[in-house]
This record gives sequence, C-alpha cells and structure tokens, in this order.
Amino acid sequence: MAYNIIYKKSVQHDLKKLSKAEAKKLLDLLENDLSKKANTFPALKGKFSGLRKYRAGNYRVVYALIDKDVIVLRIRHRKEVYKY
Repeated sequence: MAYNIIYKKSVQHDLKKLSKAEAKKLLDLLENDLSKKANTFPALKGKFSGLRKYRAGNYRVVYALIDKDVIVLRIRHRKEVYKY
C-alpha cells in the first residue's frame, strides 16, 4: 500500500535547524520508508497516543496516519522531540 506524505509547516521550521545534507538525507528516508510501510512503525503512548514515530539516527519523526495519508508533524533530535 502506498501512502501520501503530507508535511505540516512546523516540519519546514524543524528542517531549517539542520544542515542541508542532514535534511536531504532525512527527507529521502521518509519518502522511501513512510510511503511504503508507515503502518509498521511504533505507536506512541501517553499524551502522544494516536501518533506514530519513525527513527532516523538521532532524529525522530512524529507523524499521524490517517487512511492513506501520512501527516508528518515534527522532525526533531531525539532529546527534544517529546518536550513539545
């Protein structure tokens, strides 16, 4: 099953904090992995229940899975992604 990937404006802000090489690498990983198997990554619990996470090195991608759409909400370093 192929998923459509949609990025919120907050993701653009998060990517500006990264180097261009890191940002490109992350986006390439997202396009490859999330578009094919977004439903296989772990669901979050607690105040983030209903969302899922994708691990990419030291970065975490928090996203929502709605039907055939993957809505990417945040891309942050693993130390700070769950503080907001």
